[in-house]
This record gives sequence, structure tokens and C-alpha cells, in this order.
Amino acid sequence: MSGDSVSRVLFPPDYRASGILLHVTSLPSPYGVGDLGPVAISWIDRLEEAGQSWWQALPLGPTGYGNSPYQPLSSFAGNGLVIGPEWLIEDELLATSDCEHPSFPAGAVDYDAIIPFKHRLFEKAWDRYRTGTRADLRPDYERFCHDHDRWLQDYALFRALKAKFGNAHYLEWPTEVVQRQPAALEQMRSELSNQIGQACFAQFLLFRQADRLRAHAHRKGLTLMGDLPFFVSADSSDVWANPQFFLLDEQRRPRFVAGVPPDYFSSQGQLWGNPVYNWDTLGQAGYRWWIARLRSLMSHVDVIRLDHFRGFAAAWHVPAGAPTAQTGSWVPGPGSEFFQAVENELGMLPFVAEDLGLITADVSSMRDRFHFPGMRVLQFAFDGREDNPHLPENFPTNTVVYTGTHDNPTTRSWFDELPGDQRENIWNYLRRRGAKSTNAAAVLMELAWSSVAALAMAPLQDLLNLDNEARMNVPGRAEGNWRWRSTEGMLSDSRFEWLRDLTRNASRSSVLVVQNAKTEESASRSKGG
Repeated sequence: MSGDSVSRVLFPPDYRASGILLHVTSLPSPYGVGDLGPVAISWIDRLEEAGQSWWQALPLGPTGYGNSPYQPLSSFAGNGLVIGPEWLIEDELLATSDCEHPSFPAGAVDYDAIIPFKHRLFEKAWDRYRTGTRADLRPDYERFCHDHDRWLQDYALFRALKAKFGNAHYLEWPTEVVQRQPAALEQMRSELSNQIGQACFAQFLLFRQADRLRAHAHRKGLTLMGDLPFFVSADSSDVWANPQFFLLDEQRRPRFVAGVPPDYFSSQGQLWGNPVYNWDTLGQAGYRWWIARLRSLMSHVDVIRLDHFRGFAAAWHVPAGAPTAQTGSWVPGPGSEFFQAVENELGMLPFVAEDLGLITADVSSMRDRFHFPGMRVLQFAFDGREDNPHLPENFPTNTVVYTGTHDNPTTRSWFDELPGDQRENIWNYLRRRGAKSTNAAAVLMELAWSSVAALAMAPLQDLLNLDNEARMNVPGRAEGNWRWRSTEGMLSDSRFEWLRDLTRNASRSSVLVVQNAKTEESASRSKGG
């Protein structure tokens, strides 16, 4: 296929749209954490009424230590915490009384309280189903288990084993289980059959609710953007079940771990700790495991943000055990061959490239060959360089512009914490662009919406002009992240009326229809790959 193929272009000519970045867990909910039920339906309705056509969320995989959506226990499974209890009541799998609980914090997720509460609900729903309630769901459930067999049974056994062994890292399990010796696995499947069934059923409920939500979003003209982490967690069913796809030693421990080299921000680099890929083995298998990751997510969303896009060109490999990332080296990734294989299998490439950080010519060339929109972040724009790619006058149209991302401070706090001379320089720039407000978050949104970028996005925190109490993540901080959530009182009509007016004045009313029969046919045949 030609690299100039029109079918590869995500945004049509003259496309202009906008949306809001908000993780599902950050939605207001009476159950302590945002979910896929009525609260998400209301959120989609609110976006549609405000003239928005995109909702972007963070990864929705099941989280482990630290509750980071970028360190999921599986690349294929969903996070059971976002199953909506109201819809389980509607399904007669729970009674209203089952969902009674002590009050949860309104503005934050208390994971220590939420996790056992939600697990109790799943146990009750599973017990009701197992003992005959909603027997009419059985054909759909059995079809789900069949369609997702490639990953579901391994994941369900992994979760059951995690519980059995006190949530220990899988490398601390008995050797015969770590090494997946058939007799040991068969014994564990027999011993833990009920727990395995419950884990499978929770995924069935989650996918069912996600399908319902996506159908509602499409009726409202909204495009859903998901997020796929580049690396997988060292402690995941992905690595345990597929060790051949990672650079591991004979004891299944990583030989190298992922990170980024020293730069202006960190003299020692960043050591992330994820195992790195064995791209030779993945390529020999036609990249089918990776393609299955993409297909699984595409069954829930319309467009995927590819996190750490540069990793497809080259990734920083650090020898396991190194105290810092300084001793690593760049190791080539699969490059364009990978995306050609994906396109041959799925029929199109509905991807946005997260091309932030150290981007070399080979990364830009790969992005442009497949016409992937890149990302621009206005908080990175004002370093005084006229050629800064994050300045709006330097945008290509095939771009998604953000005021900030989940890793940034809120724009209000970012601006307040700048030295006085930098704040003055920014205001001088904004005044030359016609800005009149003294509200930095609103002005950066106006700048994003008025730019040539095909898609303009802002975190909800910036729409609401919140300070750093609402920050979602501080990179490098191990605990205390991913907790913020909005309250119903925050979602006042006035802010969304302002957003509607901003969007109308910027002519950002386009609707994107992502249709691909080849992908949908493949997904329905085997959503897990």
C-alpha cells in the first residue's frame, strides 16, 4: 500500500472538532469512583449539549500497585472498578440494598475502601448468576468467554492466583506456577474454578456495559478516544502468559527494563521498570499479540492514543538491576513494518501518536508516513523559542492540541507557579493573539480552540479552572496519584455554556465517523485476537 493512501488519514480535510479529557474514574458517582453506568451516560449528554464531539479517557485496564492505569494487570481486560452498580441492579444481579455503603469521599477515590466494596458486589452478582438468576444471559456469557478465550482464561487464573498468594508479584509464586507447568496449572484451575468464573463474569459485565455506553456515545455523535500504554506491567498476566514476547532470563525475570535517558529534567533519567519487548519473536509471530491488544481496545473506543509512540522506533533499554537509567541504550523497535502489519490485519489505523519528549527524525518520519496526528501541549509552548513546535503558529493541521495532559499540573497552577517574568512573557504573547481574559486556563483553551489543529482538547480540570488539588498524576511520584474526581456540583451549566459558545465561535462542530468493516468483522469474530 502507498504511504500516501487517503484511507490512512484520520481527520478529513477541514476537520475541526473539540472535546474533553477526563478519566472514567474521575466522574461523579455515589459509589466512590466513576463508572460506565448512568454517570457516564450523563457525562456524554453533557458533552453533547456543550457542542463537544470527543471524549478522551485514560487506559481502562485493571490496575495493580499504585492504581496507575499505565501499569495494568492485563492489556486485554478491563478495570472492574468501573462497572456501574446501577446497571447491575437493573440486570437483577444486585439488589439496591446490596449497594448500601458508608459514605465515600466526594472529591477523591479512596481505593482502600472502594476495592473491597466493589469486590463484594461482584461476588454477590456472580453468586446470583451462578445460582440461576438471569439464566437468559448464559448464551451471551458463553459466547463472550469463547470470543475472548485467547486472553480471558489466563487473566482470570492470574487474578485468582494473585488472591491465593496474598497479592504477591507473580515471580514470588511457586516455581512450577511461574513456569506454567501444565500439571500445576491444571491443579490451580481445579482448585480456583469459582474464583476464575467470577473473574470471567466480571469481564463479561464490564464489556457489556462498555458496549452500551459506546452505543449511546455514537447516538450523541461523540467519538471515544482510548489510550494504550506502550509497555506492560512486569507483574501482569501479559508477561506471565506470554514470556516469549519479552526479554526475560531463565527465571522469567526481565533482562532489561524500560525508561528514558538523562535529559534536561532528570540528570539520572527515568527508570520505569517495565519489561521490554522481544520484537524479533513478536515479528516472527506476525505481531499478532500486539494486534490483538489493539483490536481488544478498539472494541470499546473509536480512536486510540498510542502512548510513548517513539518506542515503536526505538526504546531505552536499561540492564536489570541498574540503579538509574544512565546506563541504558537505544534499541530499535519494529518501525513501520509493525504498522503495515496492523493495517493489513485491521484495515485502517485510527491512531493518535503521543509524540512528546525526545522525538528524533525517524519517529517523525514514521508518524508522517502513516499520517498519524501528533500531539501539541500549550504548557510546553512558551520557552522563548520561535520554532517551538508547541506554539500554535507552528502547528500542522493534522494535530491534536491540549492545554495540558494528565501528567501536567492544571493550567491554573502551572501559570501561578511560573516566575513573574515568564508569566509576563506569556501574557504579552497572548495579548498579541487577541486574548483579553486574565484567566490562564480559559485563555489557553481559547488559544487551542482557535488554532489550526484538527482537534482541540482540554482536561476537565482546565475547563473548571481548578488548582493542583485536582491534578491527576505527578510523574515520578509512586503514590497518591490517579485519585481526583469531580463532583456533581462542579459541573455547573455556566462552564459548559461557555464551552459551547467557545466551540461554536471556533467552528469546531465536526463529527468523526470511524467505520471499518474489516476491523468490526475481525473484532466480532475474535475480540481477544
